[in-house]
Amino acid sequence: MINLIDHKASAKAEMICLPTATKSRIVVIGGGFAGLALVEGLKNQNVDIVLIDKNNFHQFQPLLYQVATCNLEPDSIVFPFRKQFNGYNNVSYRLAEVLEIQSSQNKLITDKGSLSYDYLVIATGTSTNFFGMKNVEKNSLGMKNIRDSLNIRHKMLLNLEQAAITCNDNERDTLTNFVIVGGGPAGVETAGALAEFCKYILPKDYPEYPSSIMNIYLLEAQNGLLLNMSEKASTKSLKYLNDLGVKVLVNESVIDYDGDLIKTKSGNNINARNLIWTAGVKGQFPKGIKEENILRGNRLKTGTDLLLEGYKNVFAIGDIAAIITKKTPRGHPQVAQTAIQQGQYLAKNILKILKKEKVTDFVYKDKGSLATVGKSRAVADLGKIKLSGYFAWLLWSIVHLMSISGFKNKLLVGINWTINYFSNDKSNRLIIRNYKSNP
Repeated sequence: MINLIDHKASAKAEMICLPTATKSRIVVIGGGFAGLALVEGLKNQNVDIVLIDKNNFHQFQPLLYQVATCNLEPDSIVFPFRKQFNGYNNVSYRLAEVLEIQSSQNKLITDKGSLSYDYLVIATGTSTNFFGMKNVEKNSLGMKNIRDSLNIRHKMLLNLEQAAITCNDNERDTLTNFVIVGGGPAGVETAGALAEFCKYILPKDYPEYPSSIMNIYLLEAQNGLLLNMSEKASTKSLKYLNDLGVKVLVNESVIDYDGDLIKTKSGNNINARNLIWTAGVKGQFPKGIKEENILRGNRLKTGTDLLLEGYKNVFAIGDIAAIITKKTPRGHPQVAQTAIQQGQYLAKNILKILKKEKVTDFVYKDKGSLATVGKSRAVADLGKIKLSGYFAWLLWSIVHLMSISGFKNKLLVGINWTINYFSNDKSNRLIIRNYKSNP
């Protein structure tokens, strides 16, 4: 039996202690949307499930930007796995990081020991992709997990406090310039939230200088925003951001950043101490996967049944998986609804495999896309129906609120949003710890 608190146990530990397997053991790596949907589909079934994750909680990634911009506390959008699995009689959770997959032996090597499996599901998701730009990676901030969001919040508040202290006008400008890279939903929503912070909070908290001193830039390498949505959504989101005072630069990309000066491809350089990177993601997974399975963006090539090609019992779901067909030459979109649908689908298929029934192919059902650009401003694509403005924002709010794990979290977020709507206030402006560039 190993000590699960000892982070140095790794290779010295022989086995992770688990309940004796009396049924087929399904090991799931990663407790994101895909992994949780799979576990939900297999709970209390005639299988043993083990979820492995390096965190002890699920995080609701679509609202990370609200933690970063002081609108929500982190515990409002995270939920402990062990609480989630209360009452699941066939689910075990272990806190560990998977280092290697030894598929020939049906075994995983983790930093806490090893364990065996009958079926393995890789649901490890993605990490921020800086496209090989080391300086940008070192000096900017991604937004893929709750720690990233807290880093953004603390760095933003610390820089605003330093701007109130300094008498150097150039330094003040650099400290109060904010640049978001990436015109997808995460970038657009972050820019809108920062613009509202500038509009409503800055004049109250920092009367030392005018709110006009806080400049917000949104850079997108392609010719438009929200390019995975309709043209109407793209145009409307651009208008909303312009109305909020965000300086949107399309056909513009970052080539270097030293922590103070952002160099762009066009030469339109920007002095800024705050760079938030939402411009791309890449798959993350343990060692041991065959090279021929790894595609562009570090995604894993699977069949239409989500089984890794060349494997008999290893599956991939969620952002990490790519089903390549004529209809999906680049795989399915890396969004929450894809991950959830794949997790639900694979749960049903695994049960069919165990019963030796014929499995079906995965079919993705696009339920629409939503993005918000501040209070009462949002865009929605629901098939042929295109919405914008207040009703799109209301729909966005309801969908996201209902998707959060846990009744308490739903209640906390709902109350917080209601107060913020009527008061235009962001109450979570505490500097709990100093920002660390390498947390």
